[in-house]
Amino acid sequence: MKNSIQFGLFILTFSVLLLIGYNIYLREITPPEQKYTDLLHELENKRILSVHFKGGWATTKDEYGRTYRTYVPDLQTLIPQLISKNITLSAEPDQEAGTAAFMKYVLLAMLVFGGWLLFSNRSGKKLPFAENTRSKRFSPVTTDTVTFEDVEGIAEAKLELQEIVQFLKNPEKYREIGARIPRGVLLQGSPGTGKTLLAKAIAGEADVAFFSLGGSDFVEMFVGVGASRVRELFDEAKHSAPCIIFIDEIDAIGGRRSGGTSSGASDEREQTLNALLVAMDGFSSGETIIVVAATNRPEILDPALLRPGRFDRQITIPVPDVKGRIKILAVHTQKIRMAPDVDLPSLARSIPGFSGAEIANLVNEAALMAARHDKNLVEMADFEEAKDKIIMGLERKSVVVSEQDRRVTAYHEAGHAIVGMILPDTDPIHKITIIPRGRAMGMTQQLPLDDRNTYSLEYLLARIKTLMGGRVAEALVFHRLTTGASNDILVATQIAQKIVCEWGMSETMGPIAYGPQENRQAPLSELSEQTSQAIDREIQHIITECYEETTAILTKHNKFLHKFAEALLLNETLDAEEADIVYRHYVREREMERKLSGVRSE
Repeated sequence: MKNSIQFGLFILTFSVLLLIGYNIYLREITPPEQKYTDLLHELENKRILSVHFKGGWATTKDEYGRTYRTYVPDLQTLIPQLISKNITLSAEPDQEAGTAAFMKYVLLAMLVFGGWLLFSNRSGKKLPFAENTRSKRFSPVTTDTVTFEDVEGIAEAKLELQEIVQFLKNPEKYREIGARIPRGVLLQGSPGTGKTLLAKAIAGEADVAFFSLGGSDFVEMFVGVGASRVRELFDEAKHSAPCIIFIDEIDAIGGRRSGGTSSGASDEREQTLNALLVAMDGFSSGETIIVVAATNRPEILDPALLRPGRFDRQITIPVPDVKGRIKILAVHTQKIRMAPDVDLPSLARSIPGFSGAEIANLVNEAALMAARHDKNLVEMADFEEAKDKIIMGLERKSVVVSEQDRRVTAYHEAGHAIVGMILPDTDPIHKITIIPRGRAMGMTQQLPLDDRNTYSLEYLLARIKTLMGGRVAEALVFHRLTTGASNDILVATQIAQKIVCEWGMSETMGPIAYGPQENRQAPLSELSEQTSQAIDREIQHIITECYEETTAILTKHNKFLHKFAEALLLNETLDAEEADIVYRHYVREREMERKLSGVRSE
C-alpha cells in the first residue's frame, strides 16, 4: 500500500465483498421457508419422510425429495404427531448462530476501521503507521551519461553551469577560500529549450547521483503527503551526497502563496512549498547537494523560493539563434543517414523560433518521411516536407474543394504574397500553397533572413497590411467577403492592440503602456472610459488605414494579382524561387508596357 488512504479503501472494499459473499453462501445452503400451516397440512396427508430440528427450525423432506425450512413455535405438540406417523427425526444444537454473529461483528469492525482510516486522512490527521506509507520512495536515476557535448545551441548557459560542475567535483577548493556552494539553480525558458537535458548533463559531467522528479510528483489531494515526500527526498539525497536534485515544472508547487483563506488543495501545495523552503535552508556546510529546478513560468514563483540562499542562480535558456540551430541540427542528424544535398545552414535559417525539442522532432519527422517513401537516405526534400508539416499542418489531400473555393483561396493567398513582396519592410516569401493544411484552406509562409529580437513600427504595419492582403483581394476580385480571413483579422487586431497598449508606438496615445503587463496586475477595465474609447479608436484607425493602403497596392498591381492567382491554380504550391520568377515576369511586362506607351505618345 502506498498510503493509509489506499489501505482504508482496501479494508472497506474487502469487508463489503466478504459480507456479500457470506450472505450469498448462507442463501445457497438454506432451504426455502415454508409456513407452519403448510407443514401441518403435509403431515396430515402423510407426505413428509423426515424432519431435522435445529434451533427451533424444522427442515422437512417430502416424498418428492424437496426440502423446506419452517419455524416451529411449539415443538412439544409437533414431535408426538411426527412419532405417531413413523417419520424419521433428527436434531443438532444451533452452533452456527454464534458463528454468524461473530462474522457479522468482525465485518462491522472492519467497516468501521476502514472508514476511520479514510476520513481521518481527509481531515489531515496523521495516523500512527502513516509516516512510512505516505511518502514516496526516491532513488537516484540513470542519466545515460549525458554530458555537455550532447547539448548545443545554448553556449552561455553551458558556460554558467560549468562552474556548478566544478563545485560538485571539487567542493573543498571553494570551501578553503571561504566561498559558499550555491544551494540551487533555476533554469527558466520556453518549453523544449533543453532545461531537463542541461540538468542531466550537469550530473553526467560531475559523475554524481541524480534525483529527477516533477513538481506534480509532490502534489496529492490529501494534506501532508507532499511535505513528507519533500522531507524523504532530501533525506535520501543527504545519504547520496554529492548529488543533484532536479525538480521539473517547479511552478506546480512553487507558486506564490495566497496568504489568506484557501482550499484544501492550496493548503497541500503551500505545505509542500514550506517543506521545500525549510529543506533547502537545512543543508549543512559539509553536504554537497545542489537543487536544479526548471520552469517556463518564472513570474508566478514565490519570492521566498528565489531569494539568495535557495535558488542562488537563475539562468534563462533562450530559443537558439541560427548558429545554435545549425549546431543542434548537427547533433541530431548524426543518428540518421543523410543525402549529400542536405544543407543544414539553409535549413536552420528556414526554421526561426524553433526550440531544441522542435528541431529534434523535425529531424525525426524527416527520417520518417524518407522511410515512408522507401528511401535509403534522408534528402533535403524530406526535411522540407517535414518542416511544412510542422509549421503549416498536415496536407488534407482527401478534402473535396469546389473550383470556386479553389479560386477564392488562390486569390486570397496571392493577395498575401503580393503585398509581402511589394512592401519593403517585410519578411521574404518562403512558400505559398492552396492545398488545405491543418484547419486552413491555404497558407502563405514568410521567413525572416535573420532572427529578430526587436520590431520596428514600419515592420509591424507592413505585417498588418500583408495580413489584410487576402481579404482585400477577395473584395476586389469577387466583390464579396468570406470567412477565410478570420484568423488574419484576429492576428492583425492583436498586433494593432500591442502597438497602442504595450509598445507605446501610437502617436495619439503616446509612449504609455495600457493594460496588464508581465509584472503588473492593472487590467484594462481599470482604465477610464475616455482612455478606453481612445484606445479603441486608435486601434480601429490603424487597421482601417492599413486596409486602405493594401487596397491601393492591389488595385495598382491588379494584373499581377491575376497572374499570381492563375499560377497558384495551376501549380497549387509555389516556393520562393517560383514566386520570384512570376514577379520578375510581371516586372518585365510592365517595363515593356511603359516603353510601348512612350513610343505611342511620341
